[in-house]
Amino acid sequence: MAEFHLQRTAPLSLDEAWHRLTDWPRHGRAVPLTRVRVLTPPPTAEGTVFVARTGLGPVGFDDRMEVTVWRPPAGDTPGRCRLEKRGRLVRGWAEIEVRPGPGGRARVVWREELDVRLLPALFDGVLARAARHVFGRAVNRLLRGV
Repeated sequence: MAEFHLQRTAPLSLDEAWHRLTDWPRHGRAVPLTRVRVLTPPPTAEGTVFVARTGLGPVGFDDRMEVTVWRPPAGDTPGRCRLEKRGRLVRGWAEIEVRPGPGGRARVVWREELDVRLLPALFDGVLARAARHVFGRAVNRLLRGV
């Protein structure tokens, strides 16, 4: 399993940062070659299922995820969302936390554990670094409102 985490501080309210990070279809615009389909009706809650399709044309893979924890921020109380990755190729989990940061800004903590089927554990370090880079750029774009 490849594990990584990243942190960001953004000049946003907790609610706005939360909304930008948990608007699942927007992730498809923030991650190259990816589109996201939400399979359950809104609003997002525990049990929401969505699929991130990464690839070009017919060549790609689906990353199926289910929201297992959904606690939006309330006032100064941090928000927390946990996603369980249940795809055939990609498994693991991701946690998104949005908490008060310095100067009224939002502090984001993203933790993730990935297991890519058929990829030997020898490559966990490379996978973790690559995922941290890709997801770090995606979080930056989402927080900027892309």
